[in-house]
Amino acid sequence: MKKPFVGRLFSKLARKAGVRVHLEPHYGIVGQIVLPRGRTKYFRNTNFDLNPLGATEVAKDKDYAAYFMRGMDYPVVEGKAFYADALCHAIGSKDNVRAALRYARRLGFPVIVKPNSLSKGVGVTKVMNPKEFRRAARAILKKDNVMLMQRVVKGKDYRIVVLDKNVLSAYERLPLQVVGDGKRSIRALIAQKQKQFVSDARDTVIHEDDARITQVLRRKGLRRDSILKKGECVVLLDNANLSSGGDARDVTDVIHSQWKKLAVRLTRDMGLRYSGVDVMTEGDIRKPPRKYKILEINAAPGIDNYAASGKKQARIVEDLYLRVLRAMKR
Repeated sequence: MKKPFVGRLFSKLARKAGVRVHLEPHYGIVGQIVLPRGRTKYFRNTNFDLNPLGATEVAKDKDYAAYFMRGMDYPVVEGKAFYADALCHAIGSKDNVRAALRYARRLGFPVIVKPNSLSKGVGVTKVMNPKEFRRAARAILKKDNVMLMQRVVKGKDYRIVVLDKNVLSAYERLPLQVVGDGKRSIRALIAQKQKQFVSDARDTVIHEDDARITQVLRRKGLRRDSILKKGECVVLLDNANLSSGGDARDVTDVIHSQWKKLAVRLTRDMGLRYSGVDVMTEGDIRKPPRKYKILEINAAPGIDNYAASGKKQARIVEDLYLRVLRAMKR
């Protein structure tokens, strides 16, 4: 069985970092890092013994994280959490799906709805009207008892990866999209994109029957068997997560220093050492921050798909994980 991405890289880099790595042999998802003088650290997938437990748990909960970031005057996206009926009953809350729909109308459609505690873009949906909202809410609350609703914000979507006082990588995240050749259907173009992911050793799986793709295509008057004109580009998902099939455009070498300072400061203020800061900006990442929103902060950012986007990115990620291993010694 092929070792998972993190375990594979940690094993490769262990000697250079001056540590020993012991992987759980069956799946290789979890491992022990033996530091000089016998001290031990652990990791599970992209969760490393760098961040404190409390700060990590807050970062995993998008609503709580936004609450604390807002309290420290960071410009977070306007939004609110709502709960499944059973949870509302258990905690004595009236913030159920019906209240969520009223809130959506107050914000004004379209709005973004997403599971509050899941990652990798799972369930993130832009809804245009009450019918789409109800469909998305049912799907989300099957996966998570808490649903987060947010106002739609426009701009370019970036992830900035921070370790202690340094930005290790930064990249623009582009949503899942296909480009027509005048011959093949959208279904065939999706299948071709999936084959390319496999060829690039990228473990992203595009769920071709994803109801969100159906919804986006319906809005555009398209179906999966529609044939696009040559060069015609169609975005298939509203979120830009690489785990959902999105692409990365590297900006590590050009990001403005003030963006770096912002991401480092936010990571520190949220009690973390290692994070992925997701921002949406209407401006140029090469210029100082102006009109922007913090989308969320991740205590265990997955960057394997970014690493698969090119040789330069693979080198950046390898250097990043070497620094992570060395940071565990401090």
